[in-house]
Amino acid sequence: MSEQLPNLDLSLFDTPPAATRSSDHKPRILLLYGSTRERSFSRLLVEEAARLLEHFGAEARIFDPSGLPLPDDVPVEHPKVQELRDLVQWSEGQVWCSPERHGALSAVFKAQIDWIPLALGAVRPTRQDPGGDAGLRWVAVVQRGQPAACAGAMDAYVHHS
Repeated sequence: MSEQLPNLDLSLFDTPPAATRSSDHKPRILLLYGSTRERSFSRLLVEEAARLLEHFGAEARIFDPSGLPLPDDVPVEHPKVQELRDLVQWSEGQVWCSPERHGALSAVFKAQIDWIPLALGAVRPTRQDPGGDAGLRWVAVVQRGQPAACAGAMDAYVHHS
């Protein structure tokens, strides 16, 4: 495992024992990122988060937004839309990471959120971590579509379903 996390001294981390789980499977975490650039820092960040989550006993899956059409531009049967919705249904928690564009979430990231209808059991975000005030503005953007004025170039949001 240390080869997956070469910059960490894993002896400094406590790994929760499997016996503390409330289900018979590992926690299922979906990670979403908001850029399709070849060198996407939001993608790199969720890849690192996935490695950490797996180290701590979770099953992590990352959705690649490349090829996801704009909301309402294609039927919901589109393969990328179905892939995203299937992963959302599979997940028990989510980690969201998006670059900031003009003081708000990127369009790539927003399109992912817009394809996840509340009718499927999606939950509006209510907790933020670790974005501080910027994370709270993210919640406002996602919940009410208000403009955000995020302080950082990129914020991460952890959503607990």
